Amino acid sequence: MNHENYDLCFPDQPVVDLYLPIWANLPAFRHKPAFVWAEDGPAHVSDSSALTYEQLNASVQSISSQLLLSLQRGDTVVILCAPGLELVEIMFACQRAGLLAVPVVPPHPSFASDNHHHLVRVLSQAKPKAALAARSYINRVREYVASSNNKLSDLLQMLRWIETEDVKGQMKVGDVQRNSSPYQGCKANDVYLIQYTSGATGIPKPVLVTAGAAAHNVRVARRAYDLHPNSVIVSWLPQYHDCGLMFLLLTIVSGATCVLTSPNAFINRPRLWLELITEYKATCTPVPSFTLPLVVRRGGVDKGTSSINLWSMKNLIIINEPIYKASVEEFVEVFRPYGLNPSTISPSYGLAENCTFVSTAWRSESNGNFPVHKSLLPSAKLPSSREEIMEEEIEILVVNEETHEPADDGVEGEIWISSPSNASGYLGHPTLTHEVFNARLRNKVAGCFVRTQDRGIVMGHERYLYITGRASDIIKQAGGQEIHPHYIETAAYKSGPRLIRAGCLAAFEFLGSVAIVAELQRGVETSLLMKICEGIRDGVLREEKIGVGAVVIVEWKCSKDYFWESAEMVG
Repeated sequence: MNHENYDLCFPDQPVVDLYLPIWANLPAFRHKPAFVWAEDGPAHVSDSSALTYEQLNASVQSISSQLLLSLQRGDTVVILCAPGLELVEIMFACQRAGLLAVPVVPPHPSFASDNHHHLVRVLSQAKPKAALAARSYINRVREYVASSNNKLSDLLQMLRWIETEDVKGQMKVGDVQRNSSPYQGCKANDVYLIQYTSGATGIPKPVLVTAGAAAHNVRVARRAYDLHPNSVIVSWLPQYHDCGLMFLLLTIVSGATCVLTSPNAFINRPRLWLELITEYKATCTPVPSFTLPLVVRRGGVDKGTSSINLWSMKNLIIINEPIYKASVEEFVEVFRPYGLNPSTISPSYGLAENCTFVSTAWRSESNGNFPVHKSLLPSAKLPSSREEIMEEEIEILVVNEETHEPADDGVEGEIWISSPSNASGYLGHPTLTHEVFNARLRNKVAGCFVRTQDRGIVMGHERYLYITGRASDIIKQAGGQEIHPHYIETAAYKSGPRLIRAGCLAAFEFLGSVAIVAELQRGVETSLLMKICEGIRDGVLREEKIGVGAVVIVEWKCSKDYFWESAEMVG
């Protein structure tokens, strides 16, 4: 059956889970894979398992019923499942049971001193009634609790632990088809998810997301990327928050198929991503911007035994600013011979405070020739006049942070967003919630905006929006000059790409000047340290006309320790 340009025969649903039984009961979709899990096996041969729409719906109904035997609607549960199809089932089952889900990457159950800090934060803030995890994981947790006496062990001991093996497989497909009871899951206004911000530029914050906001967000994204039941998505992103989680929901709303693998599998062998696109003839894949240069350098397109063919791709969605034109052009040039069409490039913008998706510069008629501003590609194309209401119901403005008035095109300011996708706030942070989620334009009473704390600028008669960086990261120079650190970091990396690890640099203001911390590639001789420091200073001065003060070089194995303020400097 060809589903191209499929006209949905049912109205939009108020929550995502309500789409699932509709697809599952359509004859053409019952046996269609909703999710496929691909493992990178021996000899680089992928091993996969799948859930059809009918199987997923039956599993979700069964798990939700089992969960409500020991929990009540509205209870908070922390999900400590490994990435995979089970995590997908649990996430949708929590929505159908009316539970508030807090998905968390499960730390190693040894809970070594450097891997459990986020879990302590989550348990302290969310105060869940229960935790869902595999039996083997729970047994290790109990061993830890029995032999430890600290805050984490106290928090773990207070939880009701539910084994995923006990809540799965209790209902068959036929039982679901005979079940005519009314829907008791999350309503549109119910907070159904706490997703934590990435923490890339600060301590992760717990964002409260309603089921209705999430449904609106993925409906908008579906239209923006023109996804439909013939779409095939490949994703290695973490399934616990932001884009990785959104694409689970987006798959169901679109009636599509999503092929999943783990971030570790991708990092260990980036070529796997290309192989999955080829094998499943994927039409859509979301990746962070760092993926492109990483795959160019480590993808090994000419080293694997299987061929690479990217002709099926319609959307290569690039997230996480900054999105550099040079990186995109390099990737396209390398993979054009393998079928990659430049028109697939979809630079996009999103954040947890708006569920995830905000905008994309991609259009179905796009040819990939986007305008450029200071080496950056745009992440949105705004209406020709501010008075127009965007079709997607997401209003994006660039605002002067001091006056709270819209900035003129060509003037950088803070990005504000007003949308039904706006999250409800931060858990346990009422003052910050009011500041971020209830912003109002000067002299305008109606309409609340989310302050993204991202800076942007609108350029050109087509009004493309460029995400220039985080407001809190701006480095101020003498004479009022301002610069975003990623420009300095890029110039520093270009001074010695064979010596410095890509993406492992940090530029910031220190004692009135610019300081840079850079991580060495493996095996770099310490005799080169002085040359590396001089190269960084010269490169930044040449590229950005900015003098650099302190340059700190750390060995590659120290980068994690550096952020805990315990690294040993080697230069």
